[in-house]
Amino acid sequence: MLKRMIWPILFGLVGCAILLRLGAWQVARLEWKETLLAGIEARIADAPEALPEVPDAERDQFQPVALSGTILDGEITILASLRNAGPVFRIIRAFETEAGRRILIDMGFVRETERRTARPGNVAADLVGNLYWPDEIDGFTPEPDLAAGIWFARDIPAMAEALDTDPVLVVLREAPQTDLGVTPFPVDTSAIPNDHLSYAVTWFLLAAVWLGMTLFLLWRISKRTN
Repeated sequence: MLKRMIWPILFGLVGCAILLRLGAWQVARLEWKETLLAGIEARIADAPEALPEVPDAERDQFQPVALSGTILDGEITILASLRNAGPVFRIIRAFETEAGRRILIDMGFVRETERRTARPGNVAADLVGNLYWPDEIDGFTPEPDLAAGIWFARDIPAMAEALDTDPVLVVLREAPQTDLGVTPFPVDTSAIPNDHLSYAVTWFLLAAVWLGMTLFLLWRISKRTN
């Protein structure tokens, strides 16, 4: 009987060990992700500084900045989604600083019914926001529907060309004094996925099922032998 059980035992132990190792790896990834998110949250909440002369995507990601200048006419509307709100449109405007630099401002969102509503332009404002280089473009991203005036992702170089600005994006964190008819998106880590806990639980449950199936198989073998 023991000879008949050797291979099922080895197969069961190896499979269970692999699944447990994957679960432990996801626990380690969870700790790494939580540390990363805590660092991003702290970075977002830092005191705002002046806009860097040459913003760098790696060095200045999430850097808070304070700006004074003018929100210009013209905008880009990007189809997006907001939890508990459904489809919305992200509003991107050009902003000219007092020093004459033109950059992109992610103003926030409007509801689908408000997309074509006229919003004020050439508005002097003091803004606080965070530098951001979104990773939203891949080979499956549709080209902007210019006829309908709808974009599908924040493509910084393309948006900068369309609005004649530097390829620098600031996500508005605090609304200006003037009502622009736009609601700022929450500037936090809620949009960054962190599913490692559920993955770990899944692997550990699979390990338990694998072990149970192995024990059941061994029981069946022992019954047949007897």
